[in-house]
Amino acid sequence: MACNGKIEPKEQKKTKQPTPMDLATILDTIWQNEQIPIRKRDSAFHASGDESEAYKKYQALYKRNHKVNEQKIAEILKDGWPDYEEIGEQGNLTICNVIQHSSPEIRLGYLTLMRQATKNKRLSPWLLARTEDRIATDRGELQVYGGQIKYYPKTKTFDVWPIVDPENVDKRRAEIGLEPMTQYLKNRRFPLEWNLDDQIKRTAEFESTTGKKQ
Repeated sequence: MACNGKIEPKEQKKTKQPTPMDLATILDTIWQNEQIPIRKRDSAFHASGDESEAYKKYQALYKRNHKVNEQKIAEILKDGWPDYEEIGEQGNLTICNVIQHSSPEIRLGYLTLMRQATKNKRLSPWLLARTEDRIATDRGELQVYGGQIKYYPKTKTFDVWPIVDPENVDKRRAEIGLEPMTQYLKNRRFPLEWNLDDQIKRTAEFESTTGKKQ
């Protein structure tokens, strides 16, 4: 109540914007909540298959955590992509991993923002390339950089999704700072072998079957 008897309006509370340190902490929590269930789920799959109780348990936990993480990432990105200095490469990896794990529609919805962030030096080109490869596989198209792996029921194994012009994939990867396919597949949590001849055949079969080329 003011001295003149008039009621003064209440002061509007301002939403506190997260500091770079806050944002880094938030992203670290998102990373842990997203990745730990995935690692445990994948280990359970390789040990006992996708019908095991352990696999189902960690898959359910991952899905619950991902929904929360998806909302947090949307909040972080609503005013644009954060400065690289604020979140670093790990922060960008966290954001992009959540986007990778989201629906095709959500991935596509962030693509323009990611491309702009790459132009502005806020996002590393390899993270954009990985998303573009994922979107290509969503559409049933050849990927460009070879980052996407798929499960082949016929052989009951994981392998690289077909790549456009596989003979030159390492050259394209080098242009955006990525290691050769042999090294990339060897360093995965569950290593795979790169066989160029097999990949050439897989791409030719894909193009013959689908009629889709890059």
